[in-house]
Amino acid sequence: MDIVCLDLEGVLVPEIWIAFSEASGIPELKRTTRDEPDYNKLMNWRLSILKEHGLGLKEIQETIARIDPLPGAKEFLDELRSITQVIVISDTFTQFAKPLMKKLGWPTLFCNSLEVAPDGEITGFKMRIENSKLSTVKALQSVGFETIAAGDSYNDLDMIRAGKAGFLFRSTEQIKKDNPDLPAFEEFDEFLSAIKQALG
Repeated sequence: MDIVCLDLEGVLVPEIWIAFSEASGIPELKRTTRDEPDYNKLMNWRLSILKEHGLGLKEIQETIARIDPLPGAKEFLDELRSITQVIVISDTFTQFAKPLMKKLGWPTLFCNSLEVAPDGEITGFKMRIENSKLSTVKALQSVGFETIAAGDSYNDLDMIRAGKAGFLFRSTEQIKKDNPDLPAFEEFDEFLSAIKQALG
């Protein structure tokens, strides 16, 4: 029994923090897990910038409401879900993801949650489990699934390498260079073909 585990941002939808960086005019917020492998460090740094600028959940949600899936992402996901089980495993947060999941046709999403004060200030975040992507893949394997995984960032590499097949999708030149053994794709049709081949 196979299950495909996909990263969300950069693979199916644009990077939320990059979109918010552009909307808010704060260039520092463009930094993502493609640049910083330590997610806790990255998130704490983002929260300090939000606090400094007096921005909270409402402003980020307003930006997210305007984000559409990457062109072809929903069709890719629909076809993939018609042939195998798919879980989206993301380091994003439930408070961010809902409008995006709606536009993608409500795929199963495993992610984290934010701690939000009554005034809307984001005061912290709660990770579902440590090293959530790899931990989730290992848990799926422990109940009899063979995993195929794909992502674009440093924090996806462990889950990509843990299964029977793994791919980079629209990753950075540096990550591709550092991981020359991982097949890398830029277009959904060739990516889907590779997954189908791995599914056998």
